[in-house]
Amino acid sequence: MDEAFVEQCVLDLYKIEAIKFGSFTLKSGMQSPFYFDLRTVVSHPKIMETVAKLLWAARPSSTYDLVCGVAYTGLPIAAIMSLREDIPMLIRRKETKGYGTKKLVEGSYTKGQRCLMVEDVIVSGSSVYETVETLRELGLEVKDAVVFLDRQQGGAANLNATGVNVVSVLGIIKLMSILHKHGCITSEVLESVKEFVSTHNETSIKTKGKASYKNGVPIKDRKHCTYESRVTTTDHPLASTLFELMSTKKTNLCVAADVTTSQELLALADKVGAHICLLKTHVDILQDFSQDTIDKLKALAEKHNFLLFEDRKFGDIGNTVAQQYGGGSHNIVEWAHLVTAHGLPGDGIIKGLMSAANGRTRGCVLVAQMSSEGTLTSQEYVQGCTKMAEKHTYFVVGMVSQSNVSSDPRFILFTPGVQLKKAGDTLGQQYVTPKAAVLERGADVIIVGRGITQAEDPAAAALIYKEEGYAAYLERIEQKPENPSPVGS
Repeated sequence: MDEAFVEQCVLDLYKIEAIKFGSFTLKSGMQSPFYFDLRTVVSHPKIMETVAKLLWAARPSSTYDLVCGVAYTGLPIAAIMSLREDIPMLIRRKETKGYGTKKLVEGSYTKGQRCLMVEDVIVSGSSVYETVETLRELGLEVKDAVVFLDRQQGGAANLNATGVNVVSVLGIIKLMSILHKHGCITSEVLESVKEFVSTHNETSIKTKGKASYKNGVPIKDRKHCTYESRVTTTDHPLASTLFELMSTKKTNLCVAADVTTSQELLALADKVGAHICLLKTHVDILQDFSQDTIDKLKALAEKHNFLLFEDRKFGDIGNTVAQQYGGGSHNIVEWAHLVTAHGLPGDGIIKGLMSAANGRTRGCVLVAQMSSEGTLTSQEYVQGCTKMAEKHTYFVVGMVSQSNVSSDPRFILFTPGVQLKKAGDTLGQQYVTPKAAVLERGADVIIVGRGITQAEDPAAAALIYKEEGYAAYLERIEQKPENPSPVGS
């Protein structure tokens, strides 16, 4: 590959602002000081053609029957390759059409043909994997992918573990070094990018066969992993903090503080704080909410080492949610480490919350299932929430669930409706014991409300739940794991 040709392409991309610096939230929720936006080349055909030439020159083999670009930016680049090299092209849609032929893949092909994947940039490699898996299910042989920019955050290793060889035109460090060489960026910017990459070089993907990979290393089923081992598995800094906390304090107990006065809330937090990993609040039912309440609650969280979890259950469009989360009288984003949200509005709700977080270390828990009788959370809805979580691993820490909705060790499952005696109430709440929640339903965190808040001695009750919940967790991790499914099965 002509290095001078590569350098000129980088400089051209810089001129059209395909390379940006600032603070950017990536699709996964990761905050990045730079952003590579190759979509801008669609308005610059000569540069787009150069990118296509470089990608074609980087291909590891000369014998391909098809090319397929990863939607969306990979599509026009693959189209140029197809025209220049007279090689048929396939299009893999983001979703199946709801009309006409209802195909997910467009184009002509036969089983056994070799297909080259084309992508603009990789972080974890999940987008490439999803496309590869679809084509493999159709009987195509997909072993190679060419990528213009590798952000050097583990994506190539993750794809390699699934049988995809990745060849990139550039790594992010080389790209930045070229810009520095030509005076486009300062030495300080170059060093800041190097530091970012060195501290954010671990990403993970989940395959259709339910196997997870982090930097190319297979990860065990969540239920058989210790909290301590999952500290390095997750992509989310708050999830890492919570796993460390749970392991250190030997507790997987979250108390649901559904009380109506600040005095009750603060007194309860102080009594149970030593036994919990999270305090779940509903500040909208406090009759005397104030900033003083929040300041004192934060002090108690620091004193007893637990996280604050506001059960807001956001459920609106992204713009509205951003205002609800980042403003209003409760200003939740300023004090709550975690919040709950419904998946019903789609990805927009996650993007709205991330925009309000604006770089703060915050996280979201998606409500995939509820503990009430007659809940309308269908299996399709649960699967949709799980997919949303997988797309936003740097912001979504897990899901509220009543069953083992995910085996992915990156995610934490929170199970509410836990009591020592399995029963219910007159308003449709259904309870499950701590042991059943952890062993049968796969809970990582048990959420207990009235079993503690209405106890004569909340601290003593919290200790009992803490011990039962953690004992069930210890029993679970000792159980023999099932044989993992093969990749892509």
